[in-house]
Amino acid sequence: MTDPSPTAQAEQPDSSALPPRFGLLFASLMTTMLLASLDQTIVSTALPTVVGELNGLNHMAWVTTAYIMAATIGMPVYGRFGDLLGRKALLLSGIGIFLAGSVIAGSATNMTMLIIGRAVQGLGGGGLMITSQAIVAELVPPRERARFMAPIGAVFGLSAVAGPLLGGYFTDTVSWRWCFWINLPVGAAAFAVATFALRTPRKRVKVTIDYLGITLMAVAVAATVLVADWGGNAYGWTDPVVLALAAGAVAAWVLFFFSQSRAAEPIVPLWLFRSRIFNIATLVSLIVVGIGMFVVVAYLPTYLQMVYGVSATESGLLLVPMVIGLMGTVIPSGVLISRTGRYKIYPIIGSLLVTLTAVLLSTMDVDTPVAVVSGYTFLLGAGVGLVMQNLVLAVQNAFPTGEVGTATSSNNFFREIGATIGTAVVGAAFAQRLTDQLSARLSSGSVSGLGDTNSLTPSLVHSLPERLQDSVIDAYQQALTPIFGYLAALLAVGFVLAFLLPEKELALTNTDTDVSAVPRQVQTGEKTAGST
Repeated sequence: MTDPSPTAQAEQPDSSALPPRFGLLFASLMTTMLLASLDQTIVSTALPTVVGELNGLNHMAWVTTAYIMAATIGMPVYGRFGDLLGRKALLLSGIGIFLAGSVIAGSATNMTMLIIGRAVQGLGGGGLMITSQAIVAELVPPRERARFMAPIGAVFGLSAVAGPLLGGYFTDTVSWRWCFWINLPVGAAAFAVATFALRTPRKRVKVTIDYLGITLMAVAVAATVLVADWGGNAYGWTDPVVLALAAGAVAAWVLFFFSQSRAAEPIVPLWLFRSRIFNIATLVSLIVVGIGMFVVVAYLPTYLQMVYGVSATESGLLLVPMVIGLMGTVIPSGVLISRTGRYKIYPIIGSLLVTLTAVLLSTMDVDTPVAVVSGYTFLLGAGVGLVMQNLVLAVQNAFPTGEVGTATSSNNFFREIGATIGTAVVGAAFAQRLTDQLSARLSSGSVSGLGDTNSLTPSLVHSLPERLQDSVIDAYQQALTPIFGYLAALLAVGFVLAFLLPEKELALTNTDTDVSAVPRQVQTGEKTAGST
């Protein structure tokens, strides 16, 4: 591929070419994305208080699961409908649904009402995350877009750490209900700004809705999430309930993709998979971000509490270096991509850094200084910052502007599925290893005295006699850290795939495309996308 001509360079858009009031609109979009991503994690530190007040310990996991499941199901629906119908109405609808769910959850008098509120929140939140990215893609040319995708990536990283901290603060100072009430004034302000500042092209008046595809996708996602959530926890992996759910998930996925080949307006069009850029970028994102980052964020805080005896808040603060590392690479890489139009090198370097982080985490022992562990999390953030949004940008650049929502949502959709399955598999492996380690280190009487290993808490472990406490901590460390080594092998696959990612130079302008012509144009664009 040749470098752009001087004439093309001179035509490169700058910030003055952006739509009117775009700065205000972008701030509104960032706010809605922050709210949606924060609510994936904000209740985690509040859950012990919530379930105690609402008397719902048996349903605690559903407070988080309901949100993630609904958000994942909603992503491809919002992405596709945005391409077909227009994005402004969908964004405003998403904010309204999210705020309605916040009201239900904040007013909950029992666990059922809370879980319903969280599901409604998720239906809105999944749309906010996808529609916001698609609006930026629709209004900003790909070359200039890299600068704006970078802060979006920083929002995702920030929310992973800030959510638990904010939830703990509200629970300790005012009430856990403020985890939801805070959304109302902030969301209302974002709604008002989007109503005033957002102008997007009008799309079709009437479309054919793929009801069968949406239903099959919802069943497939729900069954997959339940297998990941219940397997090895509420039920054994060979329990008939889990086996039936797994079989149902496989059948639903097969039927879903078959239905997409027949639908007039499929939710996840199969022509997406004709693009090597989409396939490879989605796989790398699924492995490096969906599995790599989310597994570390899920298990490292508890490891810090168990092994080092820090509090829940302190374990969250120890992940702040990850956010610093992410922001330290995602924003500069966005600027450089805007200048050069090239993106391939950044996912390669980022995948390498994340793989290296997993290798380093696998070497931890009980004597590893906390500062060193924080250094590892900084390295993880730096790697993720080079991968996450730059892969989304590559996917968006591979398709016409009229299909950018579908491409973006599908990429995010499969990343979320990867995060769900990856976290569940690691959790199952860790639980089995912990049981084996405790059995090897402790007498049968000591093991039975600890109770269910799934119920081990940091406070319980650190209240044990010193000798028993040391044995449990050693078992915990030996159960988890080798898993990071196995994870590194999978991440190395992502690193190799990043080398295979085709690079299509970022376009200087956006060109709207007739939706009916997309399959033909995707095939035509594939020749360009496949060149390096």
